[in-house]
Amino acid sequence: MGLLRRIRDTGRVTEPAPPGPEGEQSAAAKEFGGSVRVRCVDAGSCNGCEIEIAGAFNPVYDAERYGARLVASLRHADVALVTGPLTRNMAEPLRRTVAAMPEPEPRLVVAVGDCAINCGEFAGGYGVEGAVADVVPVDLAVPGCPPRPDERGAGGRTGTRPARRGRVLPPRPCGRAWSSEPR
Repeated sequence: MGLLRRIRDTGRVTEPAPPGPEGEQSAAAKEFGGSVRVRCVDAGSCNGCEIEIAGAFNPVYDAERYGARLVASLRHADVALVTGPLTRNMAEPLRRTVAAMPEPEPRLVVAVGDCAINCGEFAGGYGVEGAVADVVPVDLAVPGCPPRPDERGAGGRTGTRPARRGRVLPPRPCGRAWSSEPR
C-alpha cells in the first residue's frame, strides 16, 4: 500500500511547458481555434522522424497539451506532417493526399526532417523524386536528422504565429541520425 499512497501523493510529474508563441496569431491559427488535427505521411523516410513524432506525442512532451491531436485519416486532418525524401512512387499519392484534406483552407503542410526539406542523405538516389516542396506547397519546414520532439513542438508553436509559405526553423548543429554521441 505504501507505493500506491506515494503515487497518489506525488501526483503527475512533468517538465514545465515551454512558452507559447509571441506576437499576433495568424488567421489560420485563429480558425483552428487552438486545436489542430495532425496526420503523418511517410514519403519514403528511414523512420527516424516517425519515431521522434511518436516521441512528441508521448507523456513527456505531450503535444496534445498544445491542442495537437493525431488522426487516422487525412480527411479529418488540418495539418499534414510529411517525412522523408519524396520517392517516385509517392509523388502522385502525396498530391492526392493533400488534395483530400478538408476544405476550406487553411490546410497546412509541414516538411519534417532534412530529408523532407532537401532529400538529406538520400539526395541523388535513383528512387528519389525530390523534396516535398517540389510536389506540394510547404508551409513550415522543421530541420534536423531527425528533429527532436521539443524542436517539433517549437515548429508547431511557430506555425500558430503569422505564417509565411516556406518558413524554416533555424537549424541546429546535428550529426548523423544514429550518432552515439549525446545530443
